[in-house]
Amino acid sequence: MDNIISTISSFVWSDIFIYLCLCTGLYFSIRTGFLQITYLKDMLRLLFAKKKGEEGISSFQAFALAISGRVGTGNIIGVATAIFYGGPGAIFWMWIIAFLGSASAFVEAMLGQLYKQKDGAEFRGGPAYYIEKGLGVKWYAILFAVLTVISAGLLLPGVQSNAIASSVYNAFELPTNYTGMIVVALLVLIIFGGVKRLGTVAEYVVPFMAGGYIIMTLVIIAMNYHQIPEVFSLIFKSAFSMDATFGGIIGMAIAWGVKRGIYSNEAGQGTAPHAAAAADVNHPAQQGLVQAFSVYVDTLFVCTATALMILFTGKYNVTHTDSAGKATTLLQENLPGVDYNGFTQAAVSHHFPGFGNSFVAIALFFFAFTTIMAYFYYADTNIVYLVKNEKTRKIISWIFKIAFLATVYFGTIRTADTAWAIGDIGVGLMAWVNIIAILLMSKIAMKVWKDYKQKRKQGQEDPSFNPKELGIKNAEFWEEKEKERG
Repeated sequence: MDNIISTISSFVWSDIFIYLCLCTGLYFSIRTGFLQITYLKDMLRLLFAKKKGEEGISSFQAFALAISGRVGTGNIIGVATAIFYGGPGAIFWMWIIAFLGSASAFVEAMLGQLYKQKDGAEFRGGPAYYIEKGLGVKWYAILFAVLTVISAGLLLPGVQSNAIASSVYNAFELPTNYTGMIVVALLVLIIFGGVKRLGTVAEYVVPFMAGGYIIMTLVIIAMNYHQIPEVFSLIFKSAFSMDATFGGIIGMAIAWGVKRGIYSNEAGQGTAPHAAAAADVNHPAQQGLVQAFSVYVDTLFVCTATALMILFTGKYNVTHTDSAGKATTLLQENLPGVDYNGFTQAAVSHHFPGFGNSFVAIALFFFAFTTIMAYFYYADTNIVYLVKNEKTRKIISWIFKIAFLATVYFGTIRTADTAWAIGDIGVGLMAWVNIIAILLMSKIAMKVWKDYKQKRKQGQEDPSFNPKELGIKNAEFWEEKEKERG
């Protein structure tokens, strides 16, 4: 079974797909005039803008919801995985996919806003909605929705729960199946609606844990500041196979850098547009800019901090893989008998013995747990899209919740490699469908972007949006909003 899963994962993450992700990011970067740099000031201004009305959520709340899905296992264990399989040079390619991918994230989030629709006092949207309304291809929209329910609901949660179980075992030696039962019990209280308080607690605790984790990494970086030039040199040399130890693995560095970069920041994957659509803004491009900035926070800041901490302390191993992607020999073994699940904990414990393992385990628990909740939201949104009949939807939702909880539990008792391979399949399938969709919709996206740029140049700080002025159809929410405006 493990071989079958690994084969499917390798097929989904083929070289063609790796370069499709890079080229898509480059294409949208050029088309938008490299907004990653030119509109950075607007990103920061919009991030803290107040919500306009009673409906939906603020830009910052949508940003936080997307970050809860982005900042998680990928920032801690995902970085370690990239180093283990691709060497230190994989970090360089994570930076590249983050920089280019922020343009892809902008486009998909903007489209999510453009074609969102009202659901009571909330908004719902995402790739399934903009594929149906923008492309007019219903079957392709259904395909994405089904893949999202399968991926976010059944394939991806296991990666997060596996990371929780592994880190808790490393820190406290609690058997993984016990951790699995605890995580499932907490999720039952949330997703069955009995106790909403846990979700509120997580909402407040996670920023503190994220802040604490980032402070910890910055302290360790400061303690090793003299190594900064050496480590950056290692990253660049390894990225292009100029380092003797890691020479010849440039293909693996690119593949694992892009793979773990996308897993971490979700740029182009199609998950973040669900959160982006929930925001209450005056122009679709505004939330696109906010989501583009979240990619920076995730990869260029949090992932880089983790990577530097690991590389400074030398607490990592690097493996050599054969053409089939199987590990054969170790190119570097600084932690005998430890796999990538333990790199970050070992790095923190190197400077803070007796504290590092437990600190990372607790931080990872909150990061991964909120990511699991974000996955549930993404899957649930697509169930709402697929099933219009309320009675039928309730039955399907109940069955889905049971399957979701089972997936979370089984993730804790799987091997890490299997859990990550299954997760990679989920990310890859969604990204394949979504990237093709946003490329096909690039003409519409550029119309919206041009409209925003022109109005900003005219001095409008908070420009309004009228789809009919641009000849854009099926953006019903914005049409109604324009009518109300008068």
